[in-house]
Amino acid sequence: MSTASTVVPVPVEDSAQVPATVLARRARRRHIARVWAARVGLAALVVGGWQAFTTWGIVDPFFFGQPSGIAKRLVELLQHGTEFGSFYENIWTTIQEALAGFALGAATGVVVGVALGQSRFLSEVFGPYIKMVNAIPRIVLGSIFIVAFGIGMLPKILLAAVLVFFIVFFNAFQGVREVDRNILANAKVLGASQTQIIRHVVVPSALTWIIASLHSAFGFAIVGALVGEVLGAQSGLGLVIKTAQNNFDPNGVFAAMLVISVIVLGAEWLIGKVERRLLSWRPPSPSEANSL
Repeated sequence: MSTASTVVPVPVEDSAQVPATVLARRARRRHIARVWAARVGLAALVVGGWQAFTTWGIVDPFFFGQPSGIAKRLVELLQHGTEFGSFYENIWTTIQEALAGFALGAATGVVVGVALGQSRFLSEVFGPYIKMVNAIPRIVLGSIFIVAFGIGMLPKILLAAVLVFFIVFFNAFQGVREVDRNILANAKVLGASQTQIIRHVVVPSALTWIIASLHSAFGFAIVGALVGEVLGAQSGLGLVIKTAQNNFDPNGVFAAMLVISVIVLGAEWLIGKVERRLLSWRPPSPSEANSL
């Protein structure tokens, strides 16, 4: 007697039966994987092409450096330091200057931007002076600060704060101007004081503008610290870059720039975390929604 083979049906996952949250997470993971694959591919293309062109002699490594030489120079700096101190100490000096300038410039920019955005009289009085100061070349301000305060950390902090201030100020000012007037009128009708309106209506409404400015503001804080260090300093990554430039060492310049890039990307990641926490109530943008 022959026995019929038993066929066990294999369940097929029906997308209609899968919860929407699971599908969204899968789509999100696929999107992240594609993004990282593209990033790694682009970096491999640029670095590999750079290495190949300098090896083949199409690009002169004496002027443009070489990825392998940059990696070797970075290891040397990390292991042996520089002639003016440990490389880690120079990195920390620049980070301190940038962080202090970022905090000072951002806080001042928010306060002044909200104040002038709330008051037409103040904006008309201070507006021309703010535009005049903003038009001054930053390298001139750096020279003034170094002449006035020496070559310590203070002039670098002030220069970084100036660069951050104008970015945050203009965004905060415009964000306050964009607040819905109906919401302000309703708050006044309900008896809210001016302080309560600023705290609970104006600042939350302008927060999107302010946070957006912080993404580029820290990069400018780093630029301010580096420019100040190039003009005159006892330590810092700007001094490392200046010394490498004077010694015709492009690998040293690019090694310091690589460290700066890592610092800025780390700060950008932290600011993104803060943004998602503070603006968790905001619905996703069309581009974010389409990527899911």
